[in-house]
Amino acid sequence: MIFKPRQLSREGLSPEALAADKKACKRFGPCGVGKEALYLNSFYIDRCFYVVLPSVRRVFKRVAMSKGGFTGKGMFASIPYLVVEYDSGKQKQCNFKREDDVDRLLEYMARVLPDIPRYSAEGERRLAEKAAREASRYLPELSPQAQKAWDDLEKAKTRLAEDPALSGRLARAAKAKRTIDQANPAYKWVALTIVVLGAAALVYGLWSWLNKDGTGVYFLLFGLAAVFFFSGANVLPTARNNKKAAAREWEEAKAAMGSHLSGGKKFPVPCQYAHPVVLERMIRILREGRAQTADEALEVLKNDLRALNASVQVEQEEYDEVVCIKPMFLLCEYQ
Repeated sequence: MIFKPRQLSREGLSPEALAADKKACKRFGPCGVGKEALYLNSFYIDRCFYVVLPSVRRVFKRVAMSKGGFTGKGMFASIPYLVVEYDSGKQKQCNFKREDDVDRLLEYMARVLPDIPRYSAEGERRLAEKAAREASRYLPELSPQAQKAWDDLEKAKTRLAEDPALSGRLARAAKAKRTIDQANPAYKWVALTIVVLGAAALVYGLWSWLNKDGTGVYFLLFGLAAVFFFSGANVLPTARNNKKAAAREWEEAKAAMGSHLSGGKKFPVPCQYAHPVVLERMIRILREGRAQTADEALEVLKNDLRALNASVQVEQEEYDEVVCIKPMFLLCEYQ
């Protein structure tokens, strides 16, 4: 290895085992999950620390919200973190650019390491309270029609579980397209202008520094800061970060899901809404007695999502669900 990850946990791996495990680890953004260890990042460097899996006590997501966080406006609407507790209460917090990378890592750990808690202690307490509140909202017994709709939705969830990447791709494509469509185009061109100026300052600063000019180092630092900051901020217009590419990815994601669901029994929701969170929320609506069929539950869900806007305060779990699926409904105008 060119850069050997630094050991954080009391227990460690031999250099040979560490090199092999890091090379084969499954990567999620700046972190990774191997068979022997969890690889974590610093603010600038990916997978530069590691904690052996037997030392991991808890791993969970934390989201820092800035002004405009629930509106989706601004360059830094939300900042996602992965928090890892290890040994006897030590913590390492890892910053991510994309919240769905944290979600995918936690989903993967749920499959391969189901015994490791994936919520904070406070989060587990709130989930238990929420489960108790939800149980009190549900009807003790459903009508035969509602029960059949529930069974059909459970079978639909099983079909989606056959290829969960399709649902994830659909949600990511909808979120990316919605973000690009709503963003002010001027932001991208301002960022591009600053990057170009930063690159020019970088070249000039390097030339001045090599020629023993004392001011050259300031141009060099400014150029480096501008290039690295805006290159990582996901606001520059690139071959993939533009309206045309986002629209193409959205259409391809819908087509892939439609192909997966073709054949067999009719799916209870249109392919553009085929996501486990959508089905789970529809099941809750049935259990609450607000609908008797899947079609009715879908209409109630649409009304619920329409009512959720920037002025509505929700719990973190509710927020995670809404930001995952609402872009799909907004793009399709709830059709």
